[in-house]
Amino acid sequence: MSDTRHTRVLIIGSGPAGYTAGVYASRAMLNPILVQGIEPGGQLTTTTEVENWPGDTEVQGPDLMVRMEAHAKAMGTEIIGDIITKLDTDKRPFVAHGDSGTTYTADAVILATGARAKWLGLASEEKFKGFGVSACATCDGFFYRGQEIVVVGGGNTAVEEALFLTNFASKVTLVHRRDELRAEKILIDRLMKNDKIEPLWFHEIEEVYGTDTPLGVEGVKVRHTKTGEITDLPCKGVFIAIGHAPSNELVKDVLETHMGGYVVTKPDSTATSIPGIFAAGDLTDHKYRQAVTSAGMGCMAALEAERWLAET
Repeated sequence: MSDTRHTRVLIIGSGPAGYTAGVYASRAMLNPILVQGIEPGGQLTTTTEVENWPGDTEVQGPDLMVRMEAHAKAMGTEIIGDIITKLDTDKRPFVAHGDSGTTYTADAVILATGARAKWLGLASEEKFKGFGVSACATCDGFFYRGQEIVVVGGGNTAVEEALFLTNFASKVTLVHRRDELRAEKILIDRLMKNDKIEPLWFHEIEEVYGTDTPLGVEGVKVRHTKTGEITDLPCKGVFIAIGHAPSNELVKDVLETHMGGYVVTKPDSTATSIPGIFAAGDLTDHKYRQAVTSAGMGCMAALEAERWLAET
């Protein structure tokens, strides 16, 4: 039996932006409902050590998100384990449809759906997803104890994944299409000092290959970006770490977007192109993509939603 719930503020998403919005909206006595989505806690639930969250010299990503959820709940946010599959934005109150069958109506909406891992787009990559190809080292790294592993990418994510995987692998090869990493200097320094990691510059994955019965990776073919030469690289696991794309499926056809799908917000604001709908965190942020900036935007979104509701 379908149920309909109404709230002054509906928060869609449960990373640092969503939970912080919940704290502030609750303090404003707006009695917010937060729908967690497909990955409760967001991307930080698939990381290990977080060293740049103010107040914690080091904290485990999943632990930090458990604390944030508890904080939002303690303030008065109603947190629901559901997935919003459709959002109607052409009338007020806005209407969100949950996968559970519940319909949520809201006077204002805060979008905090975050981002998700990008893939290379190879047919062979798709074939071995979950069977040797992964985008989450913390989820799958322990499957490869004593094995050789390949990590693809050149930013913070790739370097962090490579470093983490040295806890399990006998060797980690970092495949990057350039000869210079985009990661933070402290991470690059750690990578270069780690004997288990070998960078492979000017290369990209051409094909993932392996066995069919049972399904499993045996290696990758890599192509030199300058000469085109193909090299065989034996490995048991391939971790794709080439960045993230905004999770904009609910609004990509109704809200203004840019930079590959990130939701556009007004200058110094979280207001979107539709009045009453606000966006915060990695859904809007193509530049910083940090937990602390996401949390700050969650705060902004809740405060702006409060003011907008008071004026309408």
